[in-house]
Amino acid sequence: MIDHISLVVTDYEKSKSFYQAALKPIGYSMLVEFGPEQTGSTPVCGFGAGQKPDVWLTQGTISSPPPHVALGVDKRELVDAFHQAALAAGATDNGAPGPRPMYHPGYYGAFVRDRDGNNFEVVCHKP
Repeated sequence: MIDHISLVVTDYEKSKSFYQAALKPIGYSMLVEFGPEQTGSTPVCGFGAGQKPDVWLTQGTISSPPPHVALGVDKRELVDAFHQAALAAGATDNGAPGPRPMYHPGYYGAFVRDRDGNNFEVVCHKP
């Protein structure tokens, strides 16, 4: 089971604002932030639903190819709301909300790319 993931971003402050807006519709918020004085290098922040951060941002050099991250939700409406909020916050569309039957019959997802090209998806597996 995956516990958490980290995304590298080139502009920490802009990316932090982007993810605050994009993940809000699915119940995520920034739960913790550590500065360079605490990490020894760059600032980091963690987002999550509830009390445990599971999506972390850190400033650095983007990997190639950029990672693909998917978060699961229990309602298709949340997939739609994420996609809309992410686009409004500056994401690039990488796949509008909709069924993806090639993955499996109940798969409903939406994909965006953040300002660094990270491919972020929210998916619902319920019909």
